[in-house]
Amino acid sequence: MVVAAEAQSLGRGGLTLVARVSGISYSTIQRGIRELRSQKKTIDTSRIRRPGAGRKKVQQKEPRLVADLESLVEPVTRGDPMSPLRWTSKSLRTLARQLQSMGHAVCYPVVGKLLRELGYSLQANQKTQEGKSHPDRNAQFEYINRCVCRQQRGVGPVISVDT
Repeated sequence: MVVAAEAQSLGRGGLTLVARVSGISYSTIQRGIRELRSQKKTIDTSRIRRPGAGRKKVQQKEPRLVADLESLVEPVTRGDPMSPLRWTSKSLRTLARQLQSMGHAVCYPVVGKLLRELGYSLQANQKTQEGKSHPDRNAQFEYINRCVCRQQRGVGPVISVDT
């Protein structure tokens, strides 16, 4: 606004001169002059950019992203069935690579932000000394997850028992 006021005070040729000396673009100074001439008495100091300006959220650019992310974490979602807190032990980098292979341009910090928005908490895999696990253990949990999903689609009850 100061540069626009200076250009305006110089009169004819002032805009070109001020643009050259200041390095500010001609169109920016013109916009400042228009603002000075407008009837606006107050300037909105709470904003840096115009409404709608700036980088769009990744969900707006890629509408399938959230659904694809949920499809990746759904089979390995953990948490107390009675609590709204959910978590996944898949790493952000792994999820980002899987989403990239599906054609999404995302990085792991964005994946973390999306998971937090979806109500997920990230939990590190804990190493424990256990006996040998059953060779079909993962297949069992995948089968249970498929059965639960089928029941939920049919609006059937699902009973969860933790031991």
